[in-house]
Amino acid sequence: MAIEVRIPTILRTYTGGEKAVDAEGTTLTEVIDNLEANHPGLRERLLDGADLRRFVNVYVNDEDVRFTGSLETPVKDGDQIVVLPAVAGGSDRSS
Repeated sequence: MAIEVRIPTILRTYTGGEKAVDAEGTTLTEVIDNLEANHPGLRERLLDGADLRRFVNVYVNDEDVRFTGSLETPVKDGDQIVVLPAVAGGSDRSS
């Protein structure tokens, strides 16, 4: 069994259009390395140097990794990782 990584629409060009891909590793860092090996270009979209990009949210089994160890968050077979780009914006509708 592998770790399922859910890919947001904006990054699916790196996965051949796949909504979810399998990866391996024991930490989020290892999973990202495995993703990069199989889907080149993803790492630079997820990481800024040695940290997660500011506007990329990553969840392991619905837990925000920023509160569970960030890139050192442990993962195991059967876990689900969800990558979500942060969305901001809107308009000032004051009149």
